[in-house]
Amino acid sequence: MDLAPDEWNAVRLSIKVATVAMIASLPPGILIALVLARGQFWGKTLLNGLVHLPLILPPVVTGYLLLLTFGKRGPAGAFLAEHFGIVFSF
Repeated sequence: MDLAPDEWNAVRLSIKVATVAMIASLPPGILIALVLARGQFWGKTLLNGLVHLPLILPPVVTGYLLLLTFGKRGPAGAFLAEHFGIVFSF
């Protein structure tokens, strides 16, 4: 592959971010899967629905909900901006 150095940096960064995201989401995902597969508890249907929600909702709806949540006026966005100085670009 004939890529420029900046393009290789982008590829490396993408691989690093994907690896960190996978490592961060794997333990809770396995734990939730075990609980849903083996456990009988009140709210199991609700938890199962929440787990499957990203697969069911169209990406536009998911993006809009993220915008509402993490935007400057959203609950998480306002908290992060006020306490930690983290502001999302959207």
